[in-house]
Amino acid sequence: MAQIAAWIDPNGRMTHTLAAAALRRAAAEAGHTLTLLDQPPQSQVPQSPPSGSEVLLWAAPQPPTLPAGEFFQTTPEDLIRDAAGVLSRAGLHTRANGSAAHTVQTVRATVPAVTPVVTPAPASPAPATVAAAAPVSASSSPSIVGVTSCPTGIAHTFMAAEGLEGGARALGRTVKIETQGSVGAGNTLSAEDIAGADVVIIAADTNVDLSRFAGKRVYQTGTKPAISGGQALVERALAEAQVYGAAGSSAAAGGDFVAQAAAAKQAKNDAAAGSGLGGELYKHLMTGVSHMLPLVVAGGLLIALAFAFGGIDAEGPFAEALMTIGGGSGAFGLFVPVLAGYIAYSIADRPGLAPGLVGGMMALETGSGFLGGIVAGFLAGYLTRWLNRSIRLPRTLQGLKPTLLLPLLGTMITGLLMIFVLGKPVAAALAAATTWLNSLGDTSAGLLGAVLGGMMAFDMGGPINKAAYTFSTGLIDSKVYGPIAAAMAAGMTPPLALFFATLLFKNRFTPDEREAGKAAGVLGISFITEGAIPFAARDPLRVIPALMAGSAVAGAISMAAGCLLRAPHGGVFVLLIPGAVTNLPMYVAAILAGTAVSTLLLGLLKRPLDQTERAIAAEESVSHPANS
Repeated sequence: MAQIAAWIDPNGRMTHTLAAAALRRAAAEAGHTLTLLDQPPQSQVPQSPPSGSEVLLWAAPQPPTLPAGEFFQTTPEDLIRDAAGVLSRAGLHTRANGSAAHTVQTVRATVPAVTPVVTPAPASPAPATVAAAAPVSASSSPSIVGVTSCPTGIAHTFMAAEGLEGGARALGRTVKIETQGSVGAGNTLSAEDIAGADVVIIAADTNVDLSRFAGKRVYQTGTKPAISGGQALVERALAEAQVYGAAGSSAAAGGDFVAQAAAAKQAKNDAAAGSGLGGELYKHLMTGVSHMLPLVVAGGLLIALAFAFGGIDAEGPFAEALMTIGGGSGAFGLFVPVLAGYIAYSIADRPGLAPGLVGGMMALETGSGFLGGIVAGFLAGYLTRWLNRSIRLPRTLQGLKPTLLLPLLGTMITGLLMIFVLGKPVAAALAAATTWLNSLGDTSAGLLGAVLGGMMAFDMGGPINKAAYTFSTGLIDSKVYGPIAAAMAAGMTPPLALFFATLLFKNRFTPDEREAGKAAGVLGISFITEGAIPFAARDPLRVIPALMAGSAVAGAISMAAGCLLRAPHGGVFVLLIPGAVTNLPMYVAAILAGTAVSTLLLGLLKRPLDQTERAIAAEESVSHPANS
């Protein structure tokens, strides 16, 4: 049995937690004793690993600056993928008869301590193009920059950034990632950052403006690949990224900037992960949804406040003013045009914005609501893109296309089609759906709530979750408030259940997970379902079914009890506003019941830690504080 000391890079909480758990499990199975360090042992270890250990496992992008000593360098991502393989490459293995044996892998520095030590070769070689470009020091490494964005701009945006940063550093590259979250851009890329970049990685589920990356190698994908495999994504980007705007360079020289943007937009869509028609349509829809949500949230809360100050009829000057601001003359009157406008913008860039906005207004005029807005957005976007490609003008007249022809023709044709062709059929379909939803009995309503609830918990912020939420949010414009109530109750349940499970079933969770459970509780009451993702990523076959069951129960009770919600976000804080929720006691009961079901199922389905794992967990709680 070997005595192993390990230092795991604390940058990136989820990556650190998963890597630590994988290493503990692999070390226990191989019969080794593991000590996780809460501080890097640079100054403590002049000649040998710390704490009497026989080898130091260093899981961080940069190697330790030790004068000499015995250590093996890897990365947190390698530990997550194959911790047993890392131990084997470090010379730590288990004999066939079950007894542990090890060979200490010694790396002795022969250069000053400030120079990184050469690391052991990985188990499987990287692609030749990447390996050849891999630098030996940070000073000579090419820069990687990127942008991450998701529809709500909360969890997936920052988890994708964390994945890209960890993957780039694992390859020895310097990296800077801009996050386009719900409160605006963070860690913004400067012109100097972009100019010095070797490649630009866009990991986004919404449209990102690429105009500032003209002439750079750009690789497009969604947030999921960045979250699940940052290093692999960076390697793929380095090998496959294409120069942005190259296809339209000649046109740009003649002033056809719109043609260049459209060509680059198509290249982006073709390169995106899941670049089929379904993936493209989803990305355009989520761009519209991400711009629509602030209006829906603000409008819903203002309407709820109007009821709070003026009663069910919103009587009184102040209540009437709030109703005007939040209702059809204010925020709610804008959300369908904004939805349509930014769907069209995602497809055709700026030339599509005006036709999309006007098409959304025509959807309201024809009574086709949010369904008509979606139709108008896609119609305006693809029509404008087709017009842009089809219209050919002399170079001297190219400036007329973006300023005159595309806005005029795109807006006119979209508006006419919505008024005379598409508006009335879509309005009839929406009316039929609204009538059906309003006529649902308790059993049928409960079934719909269960389906919505299961979808909310299935991928916790992914496409299925967003589909259920978008459907429920869109119905608010038709004064159908039951589905959004079910969706929010079901979305709060998963992280809340994990919070209580880490308290009630401590023997099933590591110290890191129990600490993460506290954060999950805060996210749960705020209606941020993504707080459950770290737990689901580690044990998906047990965690996801347990969470889906509880969310289905919450959604079913909410719908069957006739609970209505006028504000589509805000978690428990919305419940404090009088009039925001109809049948508040049953709504609270739905959330509590769903949370209880998932909590109990987590306790039943998750396997308790065995004796060795408990010993390692106890040791970790002393030697490696969970909040590091």
